[in-house]
Amino acid sequence: MTPMEQGLGKARVLVEALPYIQKFAGKTVVIKYGGHAMVDPVLKESVIMDVLLLHSVGIRPVLVHGGGPEINSMLKKVGIESQFVRGLRVTDAQTMEIAQMVLLGKLNTEMVSLLNRFGGKSVGLSGKDAQLLIAVKKPMQMPNSQGEMEEVDLGYVGEIQSVTPDILETLLGQGYIPVISPVASGENGETYNVNADTAAGKIAEALQADKLLLLTDVSGILRDVEDKDSLISIISRSEVDHLVEQGILSGGMLPKVECAVSALEGGVGSVHILDGRLSHAILLELFTDGGIGTMFKG
Repeated sequence: MTPMEQGLGKARVLVEALPYIQKFAGKTVVIKYGGHAMVDPVLKESVIMDVLLLHSVGIRPVLVHGGGPEINSMLKKVGIESQFVRGLRVTDAQTMEIAQMVLLGKLNTEMVSLLNRFGGKSVGLSGKDAQLLIAVKKPMQMPNSQGEMEEVDLGYVGEIQSVTPDILETLLGQGYIPVISPVASGENGETYNVNADTAAGKIAEALQADKLLLLTDVSGILRDVEDKDSLISIISRSEVDHLVEQGILSGGMLPKVECAVSALEGGVGSVHILDGRLSHAILLELFTDGGIGTMFKG
């Protein structure tokens, strides 16, 4: 390919992206960042560059990150065995301390540093800052050996009760990119670990975001999990229950679907489930005609 042909190819990409850039300029986009994209250095840089490009064309990105694999690794190093109940980490005081150290002391500062190094203006936060996220202890019931339901103590696992987005509005209004760790405050000063997908959804609702993007380790919702070409590009709110009944929306994808439905009902414009293992997945979904993931819309 000649330099002229390469240049024309880049020009076509920009022309295709232009109407989307115009459409989303000034809009708020909340991105939940996790999975393989947080571990692979190349993918990590890809996400950071995508976020910076959104910001550069007038979009207001907010980044909410997880950190499960890194927390697992640190707990293993200090000899603490991870226990899970229905996918939720049982979090005692020592585990909470380590989780907070990994999420805030390592991952959050790494992302802020990367964004700033590549020319962004980023500020790291946790849900505890300015009472951004207030949570209560998450209740959980499981059947015992007699088949009776009984309470299970998950420790410092929180369920978000309220979001106060004032600090985010202030930062966004001044041109900063907020990067948020999913740690919340309790009413009496407790520290709770909260699900990052849920945190991103609740923050998107509070900001009345135009879009919520959930980066995952799957390509989106597949009509047939054995067929990679069976991706469902668009799902309306009215179709969700039917797809659950058919078993198409099931297993580990259900919490993300519940997050998507809650966000839509809370006023978020659309929710997108994307494959974070694909380089520049955010740009491909937002700025190309075809998109790459599954979009939930009202």
